[in-house]
Amino acid sequence: MTDTPQPVDATRGTRGDHGPHEVSVAAGRPAFDDHRPPSAELAADCVHCGFCLPTCPTYVLWGEEMDSPRGRIYLMQAGLDGEPMTDSMVGHIDACLGCMACVTACPSGVQYDRLIEATRAQVERRHRRGLTDRLLREAIFAVFPYPRRLRALRAPLSAYRRSGLQRLVQRSGVLDRISPTLAAMEALAPPVRPAPPLPERVAARGERRAVVGMLTGCVQREFFPRVNAATARVLAMEGCDVVIPQGQGCCGALSVHNGREAEAQAFARRTIDVFEAAGVEHVVVNAAGCGSSMKEYADLLADDPAYAERARRFAEGVRDVSELLAELGPVAVRHPVRVAVAYHDACHLGHAQGIRRAPRDLLASVPGLELREIADPDICCGSAGVYNLLNPVAAGELGDHKARAVLATGADLLVTANPGCLLQVAASVARQGGRIELAHTVEVLDASLRGRSATQLTRGLALAPSLPADGTVGDTTIGKR
Repeated sequence: MTDTPQPVDATRGTRGDHGPHEVSVAAGRPAFDDHRPPSAELAADCVHCGFCLPTCPTYVLWGEEMDSPRGRIYLMQAGLDGEPMTDSMVGHIDACLGCMACVTACPSGVQYDRLIEATRAQVERRHRRGLTDRLLREAIFAVFPYPRRLRALRAPLSAYRRSGLQRLVQRSGVLDRISPTLAAMEALAPPVRPAPPLPERVAARGERRAVVGMLTGCVQREFFPRVNAATARVLAMEGCDVVIPQGQGCCGALSVHNGREAEAQAFARRTIDVFEAAGVEHVVVNAAGCGSSMKEYADLLADDPAYAERARRFAEGVRDVSELLAELGPVAVRHPVRVAVAYHDACHLGHAQGIRRAPRDLLASVPGLELREIADPDICCGSAGVYNLLNPVAAGELGDHKARAVLATGADLLVTANPGCLLQVAASVARQGGRIELAHTVEVLDASLRGRSATQLTRGLALAPSLPADGTVGDTTIGKR
């Protein structure tokens, strides 16, 4: 006698008199090897409740189960059960932005961040991508994690803008017809501003309250030098000696978020070495994606006996700049900046690091500033590291959604804490035909501490002032110890 088919339970699968039916495993090499596969225990924490679905950008876009966190965990579990790594599986994993909105939304505390990063490392080792995809990824990772190589792009990019060729290309729409990826790269190209080197040490004004190191980053260093300058000024005016090691490089964030494990580990080791030698109490970060990854160094280097304990200690000392300023409390006088600000939560600050209140409190401490919230704040803007280059169509749709929400606030200034978000929203606002100034949180606080008006703040954003190498801070000299 054959068993009568039983209904499918959304949580446990098909049920019968003898428990769940055994699912056959397709022939082929198992998806995962024995080197740090996604944890079966962590995957089992998912109870398939669906709370993650409305917060997941790709599920919101496409409504496909396998493009939700729940669906991707199902694929991971299939891989752990011996299923092969198919092109379809990889496509759904690649489509994830890694924004971690699901981590915030999950009532069961599923550590999706650890699951997706482990899975991506397996994909990079065990899946052979198509030629075009391989070449694009190799080009991105041959340039973006290396500040000197980014610096080499400044001159041709500046010439492209000054020559008028950029306006011609944009009006023609030729790149949209040739390649969405090329069109995205062109639209996201950052402005080229003076980027003189920062001094190795900026002394605290008044009583020294802390000695901190400052990560200058890669894209941040070469294309957003005003953010690093403002960070050094604000920290110094709030009583910090700021140490800026000249030997620092990439922290490895882009690499770890894209499954390039060995590369990420090498960058992490170098970062630890450099800041340990600097003898600082904390390492301050002003790029959300970088800070998120650096706080996870203990997991990244857990199997390295020479660095495991050092990585744990280092990670405990990493602070986002807003986080550190909240811990220290204000001492510098705030002056009015009369401006309406829309604040955008960078995903790797709000979701991955759980830091939402600190940047808002900093902005609210500025007299005359009006803080406005953006609709659907938990939905990613589509930047997600290099996602907008690898998946430009989906990223563009998310960016347009975010741009409409930003413009609907009627604010004068959009403020966020990540360079990728600034570039993504700027490009999306331009596509919508809108206009809004964009700034990092610390730039607004910097203007307030220095007594700059809203007009001077927005003019400063366009002129991109940088911290002179002699240790002065704008028009205010900070004494050296």
